[in-house]
Amino acid sequence: MSTVLDDPQARLRRGVYALLITLSAGAMLGRLMAVDAVDRRAVQEYRIQKALDEKQAAFEQRGLKGDALADALEREGSRLRDKLRPERPFLSANDRSRWCTLRAMVEDDMRVEGEPYAIDKVINQPGWDTIDMVKHDGHLYSSKPPLVPTLLAAEYWVIHRATGATLGTHPFAIARFMLVTINVIPLVIAMFLLARLAERLGTTDWGRFVMVATAAFGTFLTTFAVVLNNHTLGAFSATVALYAAARIRLDGRREWWWFALAGLFAAFCVANELPALVFLGALGLVLLIADPRRTLWAFAPAALLVGAGFFATNYVAHGCLTPPYMHRSEGDNWYDYTYERDGRVRESYWRNPTGLDQGEPSSAVYSLHATVGHHGIFSLTPIWLLSVAGLGMWLCRRGPWATRELALVIAGVSLVCLIFFLFIESEGRNYGGMSSGFRWVFWLAPLWLVAMLPAADAMSRWRATRLVTLVLLAVSVASASYPTWNPWIHPWLLEFLHYVGWIHV
Repeated sequence: MSTVLDDPQARLRRGVYALLITLSAGAMLGRLMAVDAVDRRAVQEYRIQKALDEKQAAFEQRGLKGDALADALEREGSRLRDKLRPERPFLSANDRSRWCTLRAMVEDDMRVEGEPYAIDKVINQPGWDTIDMVKHDGHLYSSKPPLVPTLLAAEYWVIHRATGATLGTHPFAIARFMLVTINVIPLVIAMFLLARLAERLGTTDWGRFVMVATAAFGTFLTTFAVVLNNHTLGAFSATVALYAAARIRLDGRREWWWFALAGLFAAFCVANELPALVFLGALGLVLLIADPRRTLWAFAPAALLVGAGFFATNYVAHGCLTPPYMHRSEGDNWYDYTYERDGRVRESYWRNPTGLDQGEPSSAVYSLHATVGHHGIFSLTPIWLLSVAGLGMWLCRRGPWATRELALVIAGVSLVCLIFFLFIESEGRNYGGMSSGFRWVFWLAPLWLVAMLPAADAMSRWRATRLVTLVLLAVSVASASYPTWNPWIHPWLLEFLHYVGWIHV
């Protein structure tokens, strides 16, 4: 998507885009390099210091003084830190569940014979506990679909074979390196593609800059760049698929690889975010109408390839085609079990979940808080109000059918997904559990970024509307930045409502 050749501002805009994306990448890398379970570290350091004080008193009673006492305390401190080892770059049971699968698949001493995906041995390692697991046929497994962990296991296998290091012995070095390749690089690529869409669809410098700045700092995607999760990969996949479809419909490109890219990444988005099935269907329908032949022999086979991988890995892992989260019915509930850890028999967390995991019984209350309440899409990231306005402008104004078609796809997919998220059964109405935002919709961010362009362009006309835009963006950036290290915390708005006594968590 090239810019207009006689536009003297195009080169400047590209420079600003590069600057914003570089700043965002640097911020993600900085946070990723510092990631640690700092809350646990503080508690463990206190415990270690308390144990050392007791040891010091015992050593002094035995007559140790001076250098001998210092050496003894240093050895004891080292022993305690090796034993307790609170530091780890895995900040939640959610991401640890996925890392457990990687260890089980790659490390010989963590593998269960005949069950490459079973994590029985891994969860008995210090610091490798997780609640996001299921049990069937006598073994424990991650509750996450196995396709993505299988792909990531290939990268981990290369690292392990080349260096001899493991996630058990070198968790920080390996996890941080892999998170750069899994999260940071794909998000940077997505931002550049979104900047190109801004060039193609935007009409003012201000509107384009607002869109790219929001992509760089104003969504929760960069917040989650420090953990292994499905949302960043889902959003990256949605971006590539949307970009490829835009090249086909807006620019008239008919090379087969654009169709294959759209099919491959739309399907991979579904593999990470099941509700994205409606996105895959919408893109497939649009492209089928535009070019049936290339859609059938390029888009469809690429999508089927991902589908085959999704079901094949699930069959190898679990002996059936359906993923773990679909086994919750009476008589086939993989979440209802006991297991042994540290010599104790424990119950599955999901027998008696606590807090938000219990689910919101009222769909009305859930809809309120998921949209404008403590986990609200528009209360935490009000910049998305521009996306709603932008869709309305594209759909109502006369213009190229391809642009209105794009707006129809974004609006339709968003509406169907929101209805699905807001009105599912009560046990699923949990806002995404312990999370800094309503994470079920994070993958829609690329679509909403594109949708905001006409509204952002319109807001550039007056100083007052530009100021409003800046306020909306500032609040959105603040919400995304609030979880400085760990995205698996409550949103700032929920914490505030709890502080003033309006809600209890």
